[in-house]
Amino acid sequence: GELASEALRQGNHQVVEMSYQRTKDFDRLSFLYLITGDTEKLRKMLKISNMRSDIMGRYHNALLLGDAAERVKVLEESGNMPLAYISAKLHGLEEDAERIQVAIETNGGSVEELMDKVDANSRKGGRLLQPPTPISRGDNWPSLPVQKTTLEDLEAAEAKEGGGAGGAAAEDAGGLQEASAHSSGVGAAATGGGGAEWDGDEDFGDTAMEDDVDLDFDDDDGGGGWGDDLDDLGDDFGDDHAKKEPVDDMADLKEMGEDAGNFQMPKAGRPPAACWVENSSHAAVHIAAGGASSAMQLLNRQIAASDFAVLKKSMIGSYLGSMASLPGVPGSGSMSLPLLRNDADGHPGNASLPRTSLKMKNLVAGIRSGYRFFQGGKFNDSRASFASVLADIPLVVAESKTEADEMKEMLEICREYITAVRIRGEMAASASDAARSTELSAYFTRCNLQPTHLLLALRSAMGTSFKNKNFIAAAGFARRLLELPEMSSEKNKDLRTKASKVLQKSEQMGKNQHELRYDENTTFTIDCKDFVPIYQGDTSVTCSYCGSSYQDESMKGKACLTCNFSAVGVSTIGLVTGS
Repeated sequence: GELASEALRQGNHQVVEMSYQRTKDFDRLSFLYLITGDTEKLRKMLKISNMRSDIMGRYHNALLLGDAAERVKVLEESGNMPLAYISAKLHGLEEDAERIQVAIETNGGSVEELMDKVDANSRKGGRLLQPPTPISRGDNWPSLPVQKTTLEDLEAAEAKEGGGAGGAAAEDAGGLQEASAHSSGVGAAATGGGGAEWDGDEDFGDTAMEDDVDLDFDDDDGGGGWGDDLDDLGDDFGDDHAKKEPVDDMADLKEMGEDAGNFQMPKAGRPPAACWVENSSHAAVHIAAGGASSAMQLLNRQIAASDFAVLKKSMIGSYLGSMASLPGVPGSGSMSLPLLRNDADGHPGNASLPRTSLKMKNLVAGIRSGYRFFQGGKFNDSRASFASVLADIPLVVAESKTEADEMKEMLEICREYITAVRIRGEMAASASDAARSTELSAYFTRCNLQPTHLLLALRSAMGTSFKNKNFIAAAGFARRLLELPEMSSEKNKDLRTKASKVLQKSEQMGKNQHELRYDENTTFTIDCKDFVPIYQGDTSVTCSYCGSSYQDESMKGKACLTCNFSAVGVSTIGLVTGS
């Protein structure tokens, strides 16, 4: 039993077959022949069950073979006439069905209501069962020969030195074991002279079993295998007590390691993930290899990323997108295959790099979505779209320098639009403060927006300034508005007329009602925390990733308010775009 289990685990079905034969495990032997596709030997197992008068074994073998006629015959001989009749009718065996019907009626029975119990036209009805076709009828699983150890060689030498006495003792022991086997009905193997080899197994074929069946499937081993062939089974399975020569079923088994030469373990290959980590310093490649820790360290060193909760979704997407999962055969697990981006000319070997789920097209789609929401006045949705692009950019691998430049440009676009949306929200909160709302509307127009969106910002700033009687600022916004190329369009005719009137009126009034911290003739950057201008020469700190500026020194080391995950005021190498 243990030998069969270990051989089955190692894929050596020939040893499994020999073990089942020696232990007379007929059920498992039949199932072994079924799964290995050896139909011829399975039919001989049916014949053996018939000679042993094993009704259940005979029926099981007929069931595994898909032999409906044999199953009907077994049911009939075992006295299950109604079942035999139903089975014969369902399988179209009309002659057998008529014979069984006569037998049933002769004994005073009836077959009129038997077929009413089975609906042959539905799924619940009977169906012909056929044995499954094996996918592969191959040999044993391949295995590597293992060289003997020094200890095993010494033990073999010692056994040869004491060969004479040991052989006699083993012979006596073999006799005792054979006698014991005769008394228990099971054959036993006797070890031979030196103890280093298996000289032979005692033949259990001359022992009469209670079922009068000889299980020595190969009377003449001839040194050509395991002695497991069923070809020599005759039709006579009666008592045969004639003394036979002992058969060595293991004669062809060579000691593992003999003539194997100097064994060398095959050089282990490198898993793709290990190659990816060594071949790239990009965080997306490391996270694709499953190196979340090294990926976060890279992001921290390159762009001072500190809050990775914002990047969690993008990082998980990069990890899942680098492998393909293929379903295996029923009952087995799925196979994970790496997706490579540099295998166009063949497998790159150790120079492999993974595919990443985030591409430039994903960033472009996010930017366009943010533009659309901004145009429609859905500022919160617009901010969410641009923030999503900011979180994806560090995990996109640029395939060329052009793509790398475009990614950096997208980074600036996202920063400007998120800042504009935040200023817009602050404008709504400061609507009651005329001076502050005018300043914020002015800062809103200094964000680097698309011309179409800048037109909307200038129109809003012009209206706010004129309403609050800040005519100098209103005149400046009106002039900038009229200079836009889009104002020449026919659809902006009314806006062009209004801007001209505001400009004319503001030039007539010529002063501001409130003192504003805004000079349209001076270049400045916007403080992304307090929304005040930072002029050239003023001290400030910037975000290591998105470049947002802060005049407040207390922001140093804190998370940026624009991208929400990089630290402010940390000097780093910046965004890495290529692998």
